[in-house]
Formats: sequence, C-alpha cells, structure tokens
Amino acid sequence: MALFRSLGRASRAAAARLSKNSVRSCSSQAPPRILGSRRFCDALGRPSGSRHSCRHFCSAVPPIFLEDLDVERRDPQGGLDAALNSVVKIFTVSSSPNYVLPWQKKPLRELTGSGFAIADRRILTNAHVVADHSYVMVRKHGSAVKFRAKVQAVGHECDLALLRVDDDDFWEGIEPLELGDIPFLQDSVATVGYPQGGDNICVTRGVVSRVEPVQYIHGGSHLIAIQIDAAVNPGNSGGPAMYNNTVVGVVFQNLSNAENVGYIIPVPVIKHFLSDVEERGRYIGFCGLGLVCQSTENKQLRDHLKMDSKKTGVLVSKVYPLTEVSNYIKKDDVLLAFDGVLIANDGSVTFRNRERISFVHLVTMKREGESAALRVLRDGKEINFNVKLAPVKPLVPNHQFERLPSYYIFAGLVFVPLTLPYLHEYGDDWYNASPRRLCDRTFSKMPKKPGEQFVIMSQVLIDDINAGYERLAELQVKQVNGEKIVNLQHLRRLVEGCKEPYIRFDLDDGRVIVLKYESAKEASLRILQNHRISSAVSTDLLEADKEEESSDDAEKEVGTL
Repeated sequence: MALFRSLGRASRAAAARLSKNSVRSCSSQAPPRILGSRRFCDALGRPSGSRHSCRHFCSAVPPIFLEDLDVERRDPQGGLDAALNSVVKIFTVSSSPNYVLPWQKKPLRELTGSGFAIADRRILTNAHVVADHSYVMVRKHGSAVKFRAKVQAVGHECDLALLRVDDDDFWEGIEPLELGDIPFLQDSVATVGYPQGGDNICVTRGVVSRVEPVQYIHGGSHLIAIQIDAAVNPGNSGGPAMYNNTVVGVVFQNLSNAENVGYIIPVPVIKHFLSDVEERGRYIGFCGLGLVCQSTENKQLRDHLKMDSKKTGVLVSKVYPLTEVSNYIKKDDVLLAFDGVLIANDGSVTFRNRERISFVHLVTMKREGESAALRVLRDGKEINFNVKLAPVKPLVPNHQFERLPSYYIFAGLVFVPLTLPYLHEYGDDWYNASPRRLCDRTFSKMPKKPGEQFVIMSQVLIDDINAGYERLAELQVKQVNGEKIVNLQHLRRLVEGCKEPYIRFDLDDGRVIVLKYESAKEASLRILQNHRISSAVSTDLLEADKEEESSDDAEKEVGTL
C-alpha cells in the first residue's frame, strides 16, 4: 500500500498504519502533516482517512538546471521557450494557527514555490504554496527584482490558487501559457519550476504513467491526477507540466521512497477551479454524492440484490443526511449508472482508450447546482432520479486555512470544535498518537443538523476551581445543563445564559463536570490573566454575535415601516 505525502506546508494523511511509500507536495518548506485516503466508495463527499500517510520527500535524482540545458536539442518542437519566460518563483511568508493554544499563532516561516502566467494577467500556483500567507512576492525568470503579489482565490481541495500582480513592469515580456488537455499514456512531458538545490529555473522530463483519482494531500480530496516519472522535488509545486507547447498540468506532489514518481493536477480540475472563480467570483468546491458505496464483485451478493448477469453497479451502504441525494437514495440501493454511464461492479467507468477510472471522477467534475441522472436498482426494479449536486461538508473539517481556530474558555475549560488540523498537532504519526475515539469519529460522522460541530474540551487550564477535572480533557461535550449542544456557539450561549446555581457539562463516556456557576465566572478572569490570554472567546464567535445583532436591528427597522 503506497503512502501519499503532500509536498505542501499543510499536507496531511490519515494513516492507520505506515507503509513503505508516501506522497508529498512539492513546495520547499517544513515537513507537512499527514492525511490519508480511502477507497473510491469513501470519496463521494466524506472526509478521507485510511492507512495512507504523507511526508515531505526530496528526490535523489539531481535536477537539470537551465545553464546545463540545450533547449533546442532537448525539445525540438520548441515547447519550452514560452514556459521559461512565463514561470515565476514565488516567495511566501506564512504563519499557521496554533490548534493547541488557539488564541496564539505559530512563528512566521518562509517557503518558496513555483507558478506560471495564464490569461488575464493572473498567476496559477498551488494552494499549499500560499496557504495561511502573510506576504507573497514573485520573481520572473532572469530577473533579480521581486514584485508584490496578492492572492485572488484559493481552492484547497484541488490545491490551486490564483495570484495577481498589479505592477505593469512585471508583465513586460510575459506571455500567458495556454491550457491543453489530459495527455495519453507514454506521452512525454516537461516540468518547469524552481526546486530546491539551486535558485535558477529547472526543467525535468518524464512520461505519463497513469491517470486516475488520487488523494490530494493538501486538501484531503479525491480527484483525478496524472502520474509522471519526472523528478519532482520541493519547490516544484505550482510549476507547469508542458506538452506540445501547452500546459497539461500543475505539479503538486510526489511519492516518497519511490524513484521519480510525481503527480500533476490535470486540466479538467484546473478549469473547474478557474470557472468557479470567473463565473461566481470565488471558489465553490467539488461536488460529492454523500454516499458510501461497496463493490458488488461477489456473485452471491449480486444474487441477493436481484442483479441479473446484465446489470452492474455498486451497493449503497451509507447515505449521509443533509444532502440532496438523501431524498432519493436509500441504503441497500444499487447504483447502476451516473449520467447514463454504466458503473462496473468494482465502481469503475470507461475512460478514453481501454482505460478505466472510478466513477467518483464523474461526480467531482460536476458544478454546484448541476443535475445528475442516477439509475438505481431497488428490490429488483430500476428507478431513475435527477438530483442536484453540491459539495458535501463533513462534520469534522479536513482543513481550516486562512482563518484562526474557534475556541471558548470558561473557568479554565477550553472548548473547541474538532478539526483534522487539531489532530495533526500530535505529529506525523497523529493517527496513532491522538485519542483513538476522536480519530474514529473524525472519519465516521457526518452532520445531522445545519451548523453542527463536534465540540470537545481540549484541555484544562489548571486552577482551584477546576482541580480534579484535568484528566477529562479531549472528550466530546454532549450536553450543558441537560440540553444537547449543536455547536461551539450554542455551548457558549448555554453557559453564559445559565440561571442555575450549578453548571453541568456532560461529556463522552458518561463523564461529568459540575461547577458552582458564580464562582466559575469569577475564576475565569483570573485564569485568563494568569495564562496571558486576552479573550475568552475567539474572534469568529464575536463576529457572529455582531452579524446577528445587525440582522435583528434590520428586522426591527423593517417591522416599524
């Protein structure tokens, strides 16, 4: 089993066990966190997590630098001239949130990556190159001047980002690169970028090895990608892969502990990202069905499901609530076709010439709001449905870039919503090092109510008022004074609106915390001062209060007209 590692700053893996290979993203930076992948049946909108893990990797194959490259001899078709002039080096200063101490941020750090110019004076690069950025600069090939760049849009699931440079001097002599199509197997491609090992531009070559959905380590999604055998190293992230004078992909991660196994983001994913930004003004995301499916390769299973020899499909083993498809599809239905494309018993569909690919690819290429035709088998009868698709949000978010963590502190009890970045604070082997119960629920739970969160008590800031409760950290908070909580904001309002002399928190596993309410309120300020914490409430919760107040005021004004 291969382990995928992102070469980006905030990559992750949900690895139950480590194997010999791993995939990582290709920006030159500190080792990332890990996220794994599941089979096709778990990739339809649910968070990924399995026995795969990812880390940074530096290929042992030396890069080819421009000074040693005869472009005309190595590329007789002249496909690299434009790329060399259009590829830029990106310098990013970033600061990640601290999920252990959510009222703080981690120290600033610098990293570099690659990018290239596309139409409308934009620069395309990887999301992990600019994630949690504080300042971004770019430098053209052959220039010593760095220009200030602004991040226009970021799609963390697809690991893509758009930058803009307002200075006209930067765009002199730069021609935008054109997007091509998915190359065929054994087509030769050239990757261009600024990998570690030097400061100048670098070109490596390889051939297309396979095309299939893989784990995008940075964002935790399962999207189509192209595997190539070119040397892809940290710093290559965001650079173009060229074929016949066009861009056929964006370099973003590689397979560690393997010789020259790199991955590029193909053009269909790029166009999906760009169309979101161009048509809707922001990145929306990739759709999911909200189903967990099982293969039907066993004949006895097919007989039980009343599938004759001419029918193929996958068994629906779980349907997530709060999705459009939950209004139509039921557990134990057999999904036979998606948009008229027949699904095989192993979950694959036809793709190009004698190639097959997971039907998940058909789902993810849909835009939000588009309809899909589903054909299912239920109790031996075929039924057709048309459903509108949308991105599926998990109960435990895969990532939370460009925002600070939510938290609420009362009497030294620190409450936070569970996220994968929180679990990543346990280190590279977080899947085994973090609390098992939290990990299991991270990958098995989906929200049943809008706005629902998995709230935990992350730690106890020790004080006389809470002494004896410090061992109850890292447990889910289920109720406050007998009322089930929906999210962190709901918990906060229940605490602050308490009218009882005692306040009771019911935790997972039947554990209970009881405090004298007025004494706990008095102790809260003292604890914050002792730990140098400026606020007991995170900024996002306070801003939500202001938005609700503004909305209430607007409703009152309308009522008086």
